Amino acid sequence: MEGKKENFGSASASILTLGLGWFPKSPGGLERYIYELTHKLAANQDQVELCGVGLPETEENLPLKLTNLASPNSAIWQRLWSIRSNFQKTRTGKPDAINLHFALYSFPLLDILPKGVPITFNFHGPWSSESKQEVEDKKLSIFLKRWLIEQTTYNRCDRFIVLSKAFGNILHQQYQIPWNKIHVIPGGVDINHFQTSFSPEDARTKLGWPSNRRILFTSRRLVHRTGIDKLLEALAIIKPRIPEIWLAIAGRGHLQATLQQQAKELGLEDNVKFLGFLPDEQLPLAYQAADLTVMPSQSFEGFGLAIIESLACGTPVLCTPVGGMPEILQGFSPDLITDSPSTSDIADKLEQVLLEKIAIPSREECRQYTTKNYDWANIAQQVRQVLLA
Repeated sequence: MEGKKENFGSASASILTLGLGWFPKSPGGLERYIYELTHKLAANQDQVELCGVGLPETEENLPLKLTNLASPNSAIWQRLWSIRSNFQKTRTGKPDAINLHFALYSFPLLDILPKGVPITFNFHGPWSSESKQEVEDKKLSIFLKRWLIEQTTYNRCDRFIVLSKAFGNILHQQYQIPWNKIHVIPGGVDINHFQTSFSPEDARTKLGWPSNRRILFTSRRLVHRTGIDKLLEALAIIKPRIPEIWLAIAGRGHLQATLQQQAKELGLEDNVKFLGFLPDEQLPLAYQAADLTVMPSQSFEGFGLAIIESLACGTPVLCTPVGGMPEILQGFSPDLITDSPSTSDIADKLEQVLLEKIAIPSREECRQYTTKNYDWANIAQQVRQVLLA
C-alpha cells in the first residue's frame, strides 16, 4: 500500500474523510472502499485524516491520521453525541476538501464542519430503503432516517460520487440531487492483493476444498437483498443434471440459520458449505479456487465490489441484472448476466455455463479487464479530482 508514489498532477492537499468502521475489523464493502481510497491517497502525497467509529487508537506505520470519534458498542444517541463532541475537540486547521461516506455519522457534524471547504458525499446506497427491507423497522424510524438524516445531510453537500449510474438515478430521483452534482466513478480493487497467484487446484488444496467438483463461490452478507435463498433454490433445480456442483458461501448475517435450514430442506447438505466469516487473506484464494463466482442480488446493489475482486483473481462472474452490477459486465461478458433476478433465470444461466453452452472469459481476460478498468491507482485519481474540484 505504501509502494510507489502516484503522480496526481497537482500539489499535496489536505483531505478530511468521515468514514464508518475500520477495515478489516469491520469487513464490509463500504469499509473496504474507504480503507483503500484513503490509503491510496495518503501513500502518495496527500495529508489524509480519517475519522470514524471504532477506529484503532494506535496503528503502526500508517500513512494517514486516524481519529476515533466514538465506540461502535455505545447506544446510538450516545454515539452521535460522542461523534460531535470528539470531532470538535480534535480540530486543528482547515482541510482543502471534506469527504463524507455515511449520512448517520455525518449528520451530527453538519453545522460544525469548516466553512468554505467543498463537501463531497460518496453515496453508497439509500440507507433508509435498505433498513426498511432488511428489518421490521418502525415507520417513524424510517421517516427520520429518510427525511431528517439523509435528506438534510445531502442538502448540505456540494457534490456527490456514486459507484454506478444505477445509484446515480436513485440519488437523483429519490433525493432530488441534480445530475450536475453527481459524478459516476466505479469502485476499485487492490490488484496486488486480488491476483492470479495460484492455480485453481493449488487454491483448493490450500483451502481444503474438494478437487473433483464444479465449484461456485459467493461472498455476501446473509440478508434478504443479496439473494442467497434464490441461489440455493437454483442449485436444487440444476442438481439432478449437475450432481457434482458445490457452492461455498462466505459471509455472516441475520439470515444464516434460516438459509442453512433451507439448504437442508432442499437436500443440498452435500452441495453447500457455509464458511461464515472468511478472513481477508483467504478471500483471493477462494476466488481462485472457484470455477465461477455468483452474485444473485435482488435489490440495492450499487456496484458489486465482489465482481471485480473475483475478476482480478481470474474467475468469471455470473450476476443478476440488479443495480450497478450489469454496468461492470455488460462490456466484458454480457452473457453472464441473468435475464432477471428470479430463481428460474439464475438456474437457467448457471446450467448453461456449467454445461459449457455459454463461452466464459479466460483467467487472463478476467485479470486484464480488471487491471485496465478498476485498478485503485486510477480510481483514486478520479475521486481526488472530484474532491478538489
